[in-house]
Amino acid sequence: MPLPTASYEKLPPWRGFNLLEKFTLDGNNPYQEWDFDTMAGWGFNFVRLPTDYRIWTPQPGKFLEQPLKEIDQAIAWGQARQVHVNLCLHHAPGYCVNPPAEPLNLWADGSGGDQARQQFADQWSMFAARYRGIPSTELSFNLVNEPDDSISPAQYLRAVLAAVTAIHAEDPNRLILADGLSWGNLPVPELATLKVAQSMHCYQPIELTHYKASWIQGSDQWPAPTWPLMTPTGINAYLYGDYKPDLRSPLVLKGHFSKGNQVSLHVNMVSDRANLQMRADGQLVFEKLFTPGAGTGEWKESTYKPEWNIYQAVYDRSYTATLPMDAAALQIEISQGDWMSLSEISVSPYPGAPGNTLALNITDTTWGQRQGSYSVDSQGKLIIENQTVRASKETLWNDLVLPWMNLAKSGTGVHIGEWGAYSYTPHAVVLAWMKDCLDNWKQAGFGWALWNFRGDFGILDSNRVDAAYENYQGHQLDRKMLELLQQA
Repeated sequence: MPLPTASYEKLPPWRGFNLLEKFTLDGNNPYQEWDFDTMAGWGFNFVRLPTDYRIWTPQPGKFLEQPLKEIDQAIAWGQARQVHVNLCLHHAPGYCVNPPAEPLNLWADGSGGDQARQQFADQWSMFAARYRGIPSTELSFNLVNEPDDSISPAQYLRAVLAAVTAIHAEDPNRLILADGLSWGNLPVPELATLKVAQSMHCYQPIELTHYKASWIQGSDQWPAPTWPLMTPTGINAYLYGDYKPDLRSPLVLKGHFSKGNQVSLHVNMVSDRANLQMRADGQLVFEKLFTPGAGTGEWKESTYKPEWNIYQAVYDRSYTATLPMDAAALQIEISQGDWMSLSEISVSPYPGAPGNTLALNITDTTWGQRQGSYSVDSQGKLIIENQTVRASKETLWNDLVLPWMNLAKSGTGVHIGEWGAYSYTPHAVVLAWMKDCLDNWKQAGFGWALWNFRGDFGILDSNRVDAAYENYQGHQLDRKMLELLQQA
């Protein structure tokens, strides 16, 4: 079937996958024709190629032919099979969402930023000239992967303006996509003047999509996710005092605590002032008043906030109490003051817990959530009490899809360039979440590309311990996931 017409104003609902052969400098490999044959045979018509410019750029302005010929080959395989190829700079001159940091900064003011933007434009000028004449139905450019939440729309516009200009100087009709800001989550209407489509990424809620992901600190401490996702999924980081009476509530931790236990609270940030108290079965065992101010102190850094006439300080240090008796519950709260955040609670010794220490990493930084009650079993596993629905098909629609639908209605095409859930998330949960995502996107008219085809997020060789695989031409195929995607 011929590929549908595509324009920056209206993208077709392409469906497909990311291929990672040139995703990183260390992982540089040729693309595989088998992938294109298999995807096309299964009815998919889109491939995104996230790439690392360092693979073919030993120095600015010099390009190596061999890796570029391997990209040429992938595009040709796509053309021959009616599979649209979307070429992306995942690692671009001056920016990558993953380490290591680039020596120049694509978003910065001054000469360093200017150099990065010129090198960035030179990359895309080279590709535009190289692929001039290939229709935009068959090939599109995705400028830079996942600009983060520190980047303003004005910085983004400045960074990509030269690249878009350079592309269209070589090939006026080339279709261009720009990822949303905040790692692909937020549409950027400020780019409308450039006449580029936009790409959304979906890894929400992250407690589901990145459960036990090694590159997300603390994710191995999250409770196993469900779908719909219940809240809280772990201990929330914030404690509120009487300055915020609607949010003030104690954090209650139930377990088997013994006389002599060392209970440590790792305090991250304190706003204005906060009197922290901890009780064991109602008896006060620790109290400390935190009062951020100017200059040096217990804190690592303290910042004056003129809008509120207060100081907020990063402490990043632990405070420890010794329990004077056995206890069944610890109660942690701010008796007076504004707010503070915690990053860990530990209890030692705690027999049965790994290393004889109960260590609860606190990664839920959702603002404005009242604290609740939590239990810890004899093996140190956190048990959540009083759960309510935090994320569902409806919240995904309202929070993620609707803002992008508004962008599409304004005349900017939208496509989901990345999405998926890591292999440690329970398989049934992944499939239920994926179905709701796919239903939402079908209703919105958006296409998508799963990250990845082969690997921990994909339908082949994903290493899920709870999936029923079948052998498919030497690969382990997740048939249930494949059929779900085919039906979307």
